[in-house]
Amino acid sequence: MGRDRKKARGILPGREREEVAIMELPKVFLDRMKALLGGEFSDYLACMEQPPKKGVRLNPLKCDWETLEKSVPFALSPTPFSPLCRTAEHLDKPGLLPAHHAGMFYSQEPSASSAVTVLAPQPGENILDLCAAPGGKSTQIAGLLQGRGLLWANEIVRSRAAALLSNLERMGAENAVVSSCHPQKLCESLRGYFDRVLVDAPCSGEGMFRRDETAVREWTPESPAACAQRQQSILDSAALAVREGGVLVYSTCTFSVEENEGTVKSFLQRHPEFTLLPIEESFGRPAFDLPAARRIFPMDGGEGHFVAKLLRTGENPCRILTLSGQARKETARMARELFDSLFFDPLTAPIAQFGDKVLLLPEKLPQLSGLGVLRAGVELGEQRGNRIEPAHGLFMSRKKVQCRNSLDFSPDSPALAAFLRGEEIDSGTAGYTAVCVNGVVTGFGKASGGRLKNRYPKGLRNFG
Repeated sequence: MGRDRKKARGILPGREREEVAIMELPKVFLDRMKALLGGEFSDYLACMEQPPKKGVRLNPLKCDWETLEKSVPFALSPTPFSPLCRTAEHLDKPGLLPAHHAGMFYSQEPSASSAVTVLAPQPGENILDLCAAPGGKSTQIAGLLQGRGLLWANEIVRSRAAALLSNLERMGAENAVVSSCHPQKLCESLRGYFDRVLVDAPCSGEGMFRRDETAVREWTPESPAACAQRQQSILDSAALAVREGGVLVYSTCTFSVEENEGTVKSFLQRHPEFTLLPIEESFGRPAFDLPAARRIFPMDGGEGHFVAKLLRTGENPCRILTLSGQARKETARMARELFDSLFFDPLTAPIAQFGDKVLLLPEKLPQLSGLGVLRAGVELGEQRGNRIEPAHGLFMSRKKVQCRNSLDFSPDSPALAAFLRGEEIDSGTAGYTAVCVNGVVTGFGKASGGRLKNRYPKGLRNFG
């Protein structure tokens, strides 16, 4: 596959005008973009010279903007893509920040939040994110649901589903189910159950070229057609899960007409029970030959996205049974006693047990059998004989004001840095104690004799 290296005049900060090399892009791709954009093609090339947009998305389950801004070392500026998103200047290694460990924010290119803005989940609704890893859009949905209703986040690739689960736990989502299931099986089993379904489909990734060289290397001229075929299959499955009057949002991070407008038009031809809704948000621009949908190009302040919103008008009766399984009586008793010893608020969530794991389930959970569920709700802890050891996720789902014992540190505290490395720290408390940064829980330990034994998971620790 031939590739061209284009040259363009540009300015780098603090340097004289000089030749700046645009990243190496496939010639076939550039030819297609030139045909797609016409007179705007040169503007697109100029944007590709610039660094990719970086940003963060506030997690309203954990904090507000005031708390986040005093907890991070970079400046934040509003974007048009979501009220929860900001562009971030000098965003470097955000995953090492205490605020990130505490789940105050999700590091995300701002225009990637546009699909969930269009989905517009409402507290109390049942929402399905069908292609959810690594969790950017699922955690955004969780924040908007505010702990009410149900988020079902699915990822067919098991290894990626583990990352999805970790992100939802870090962000403190209590009402989520994480599964690794084929879309067709999942949607057939949960037919008509969801108020809103998001399909952020696997795509050729052309909108990621500026920030991900791997996406460039993996792209071939055949990629769009192959992806479009897979997208059609996923959408056909997703249609089964949407209740009558429910909404299906389809999004990609690519520019290909075949994967965007073409996929939506083909879906509507096969599914007369759906109709295309106009997107009221003003970000980006109308899609080609499908003005109700929206496109975002780098010239629009983002990277590259397409979003379409569809309404199901046809019948789709739901006959889903509610999960009835509960923990054994003795296990439930121990769970309540542990919860009451840790937190001020009463335990109201249903308790269930799977092996040694004790879980706090979302309300009105559907049957889970055979759907590749990794976790439902929050892990309260692990049963070890006649006691239950509390889990990291339990504390991440709570606020400082709910915790009976807590230690609170500033983001630059040496003690907090030591805790996030997995070390013991000084403590004036006794028993299980939440560790907080600017009032936001980031983990826990067990205090005894003036020292806090660290319970921060090894896989999440800062090293070095």
